[in-house]
Amino acid sequence: MPPAGTVTSNSQPSNAQPGNEGSGYTAPDPQTVARISAEIVDLLLPHRRASDPEIDTTPDDFPLQLEQLADFITAGDPILFTLPGFPCKSPNLAKVLGHLPDEGERLSLTFLNGLCEQIGKLYEPGAQILICSDGHIFGDLIHVPDDHIDEYSDELTAMIEREGLSHLATFDLRAVLGDLPFDEKRARVHEKYAPTKEELREQILTDEETAKLYRGITRFLTEDTFGFEGTKSALQRDCRARAYGVIQRSRAWGDLIAEQHPRSFRLSIHPQKAGVLKFGIRLLEHSDVWMTPWHSSVLHRPDGGWELKRSEEAEKVGRLVERNGRPSHYETS
Repeated sequence: MPPAGTVTSNSQPSNAQPGNEGSGYTAPDPQTVARISAEIVDLLLPHRRASDPEIDTTPDDFPLQLEQLADFITAGDPILFTLPGFPCKSPNLAKVLGHLPDEGERLSLTFLNGLCEQIGKLYEPGAQILICSDGHIFGDLIHVPDDHIDEYSDELTAMIEREGLSHLATFDLRAVLGDLPFDEKRARVHEKYAPTKEELREQILTDEETAKLYRGITRFLTEDTFGFEGTKSALQRDCRARAYGVIQRSRAWGDLIAEQHPRSFRLSIHPQKAGVLKFGIRLLEHSDVWMTPWHSSVLHRPDGGWELKRSEEAEKVGRLVERNGRPSHYETS
């Protein structure tokens, strides 16, 4: 099994796209290209994680994405999606079952692979999602050790192989900057790509979407901090400062991904407005727009549905289920 820092065999190399040179591929007419592009966006819309849910969107509200899809379809290339996320489990055991991927990740990966399969029915060359695990880029700021992040990422790659999810591949900080220590890699990526704290502070003051992200990350950091020796107000100050760093590193990671994979459709696990560069994607059912499988556990309901809940809440209504000798999820009877 290759480490999660490599692009696995079912993916394309870092900067290459599979072309159809010499294959006899004939590009569809512009009308057909536009129709297929709109059908693919329409397929994604029910799963959109929106920061503007009050708007009833259509494919026409996503011109950037339609343009990207048209480029792939005209060339006859498989569509490449990049998705930063799946960093590591929260260190707060009131939320999660441990530091390794569990049923939440398995269901999410299966869902993403299924989306690619559905796209393949609309467009024969199909699609692939490159999961760009971002745990290492800010692991020091969220107080998760790098060895836990390695173990999470390696199990994620193993899960993809074990489940036969052939449309997914993985990428993380181990794939760049050689064998440098993680602290040095983080510093170099931050220096090259991250916005300054002053630039970010101005965005938080003037842009509501950035302000929401800042507040959400501050909340997560506050919930996930253990053993802090100080007052509640001191903890808030510490978490607000670290939230700046997390956003800076996340932005830097996004720019690095864009540089490594310049020709891709960019997905995000964060809520996004219609028409912006990133398309927000919802992985599983949940009541909190910020909740993810790595900040929660999964509850299997009597109706067959699955939903994300804090582990301590799921435990009150369900029994713990194990898979392969490890806690997996909760199930109601």
